Amino acid sequence: MSSERTSTLMNEQAGMIRPEPGDGRELVAVTPAHARNEGMVLRPDLFEGVEINLSAARRRAATMTTRRSVKKQWQAAWLIKAIQTIDLTTLAGDDTPGRVRRLCAKARNPLRADLIAALGLEGERVTTGAVCVYPTMVATAAHALAGTGIPVASVATGFPAGLTPLPQRLEEIRYAVGEGADEIDIVITRAHVLNRDWPALYDEVSAMREACGEAHLKAILATGDLKTLTNVYKASMVAMMAGADFIKTSTGMEAVNATMPVSLVMVRAIRDYLDAGGAPVGFKPAGGLRSAKDAMAWLILMKEELGRDWMEPDLFRIGASSLLADIERQIEHFVTGRYSAGHRHPMG
Repeated sequence: MSSERTSTLMNEQAGMIRPEPGDGRELVAVTPAHARNEGMVLRPDLFEGVEINLSAARRRAATMTTRRSVKKQWQAAWLIKAIQTIDLTTLAGDDTPGRVRRLCAKARNPLRADLIAALGLEGERVTTGAVCVYPTMVATAAHALAGTGIPVASVATGFPAGLTPLPQRLEEIRYAVGEGADEIDIVITRAHVLNRDWPALYDEVSAMREACGEAHLKAILATGDLKTLTNVYKASMVAMMAGADFIKTSTGMEAVNATMPVSLVMVRAIRDYLDAGGAPVGFKPAGGLRSAKDAMAWLILMKEELGRDWMEPDLFRIGASSLLADIERQIEHFVTGRYSAGHRHPMG
């Protein structure tokens, strides 16, 4: 199949603009960025009476990937879109500036040049959605990504437990922003949710949003610690009311991280918040997404539950470190018909 025909099919199936054949713009995010979520007053009436049926959520989640089949060139198109939504992450205790620079190099060029050429995308901007690091590595990442348009995201607020005093957590946000972070992934105090102290959770996230300034705030709910899907729904609503630009499942360090039932509940909360007059809010699953199949499943979730706009990086991100290597491997299989060894797709 010619690269021109492949590009046209990828464009049509990914639901993007339809340029002239061979134009190559089809895999560049074309949806304009949405206005930030300014939040609203705390309205417990919108969520206090909600109870989530666990078995129903599991049944709906189980059918998500059986209702839509994406194969061959269409799958390649969706995998390119998945790359554009990845927050390429390193959050290890032995992180070094050299490792962060290598990760940023991979974010700038997530696919090998020969694969880009085979897909007919030479000269087009195919990058990851962001690079996510610890606050002390933000300056290194910002320097490595200068001029690329790739945002630098930083975890903060006592990640991953979030149990340091609030003044210190707010100062960590300000430090990361001062170092050059464009996005801040904060962690909430789980006790506020478990005790159903919604005013305390609202005030905490509001203060963190204020500390972020122009940087976008992603609220990590650590859903594996929240015990019930009902708690997940209510915490999602409160975080959005407090001004979170994204709600995120996990730190990646809980016993249970991103699952499809939890994600379903969170995206339904986004839909309910929008129906209540709120702004569009993004969603970020993180922790345990390692394969191209996982990326496809969560893209299908966004398409089915929230629509086309939530397949773009301004409203959808995937927090991952090893996912990109498997996506590249699957794209190579599409191009060549053969699976390559894992060492051919290093992460940096």
